[in-house]
Amino acid sequence: MSGRLDRRVTTVAEDLLRRKRVVAPLDVLTGLGWLGSRSVQSWELGREPQLDSLASVAPDRLAEALTLLHEWAAANGLLRSEVDYVAATRDRRALRFSRTGDPAVELAFRTQWTDPALTPERRAKLTQRQAKAPDLVVISSDKRWTCSLCGATGEFHFLEDDKPLCLDCADMGHLVYLPAGDAALTRRARKASGLAAVVARWSKSRKRFDRRGILVEQAALEAAEEQCLADGELRERRKARDRVRRAAQDVEFQAEFAEHIRVLFPGLATERALAIAEHAGTRSSGRVGRSAAGRAFDENAVTLAVVAAIRHEETDYDAMLMAGVPRATARERIRDDIDRVLARWRRPAT
Repeated sequence: MSGRLDRRVTTVAEDLLRRKRVVAPLDVLTGLGWLGSRSVQSWELGREPQLDSLASVAPDRLAEALTLLHEWAAANGLLRSEVDYVAATRDRRALRFSRTGDPAVELAFRTQWTDPALTPERRAKLTQRQAKAPDLVVISSDKRWTCSLCGATGEFHFLEDDKPLCLDCADMGHLVYLPAGDAALTRRARKASGLAAVVARWSKSRKRFDRRGILVEQAALEAAEEQCLADGELRERRKARDRVRRAAQDVEFQAEFAEHIRVLFPGLATERALAIAEHAGTRSSGRVGRSAAGRAFDENAVTLAVVAAIRHEETDYDAMLMAGVPRATARERIRDDIDRVLARWRRPAT
């Protein structure tokens, strides 16, 4: 079992080193699937007393993985450093990793490694990024709440020890809300604000908190607005160039996607293949053509795009859904129809 875990730890660590140039135990344990992102976020927000109780494996298994990680880092000559983890709470309390609080265990979790080939400046930036305290998070709730200290309510509240606080009681009453939408304005206002917080709202469909904007100091927002007005024309020209570039890229990608469709389905008319490619490859659509497999023109992804077109345009699938037929049942009913169309399109046109 140790040999298998050793290989898993090595694989995750090598991938992190290649992508991020820094390897931290927390990222390795997440990569192993032993810690979920929502659990880590809850811990960072100070809602969980220690991290190891949130893992899907026992503490001794975590310790074994950390030992293997330390051995791998030493064998590869990586540079060691320590990072202090603090909570996204007003007091920025130190985060605890283990139930026992053993100093050696805590140190093992806080130790990270960087590529020795990096310049000192680059290593310093990576270390600084890893040590950055998590953002304070303010909740925009669609449910009624009352402040646990003063009994007030409002649009936003801050959770501390799982108890809601109004912005005044959380010492954030002087901050102003900047909705998401203007990346440059948000970035500049956040940088200029001595105190800032992310505003999040729970999404029932996505089962997660979505970022809705930030709270910043009034002076920081005004300064950021002045900076954005000063270079607004330049940024608009840049956006226009980017739109033209992305449009050209989309046209080229969709044309190539259509060619791959025609290779797999030579009986399909060129115009129809291009229409399918345009639909599947629309930017930010979330459709199969924009997936990693679709962008690589994977045969299965190309076929799935064609199947989707058949389902909606060549069968009664949509009508079934409108009539209340369950999705899985409707798909089963049209399976033979889809197979017949696929077989016909796979034959060269006569």
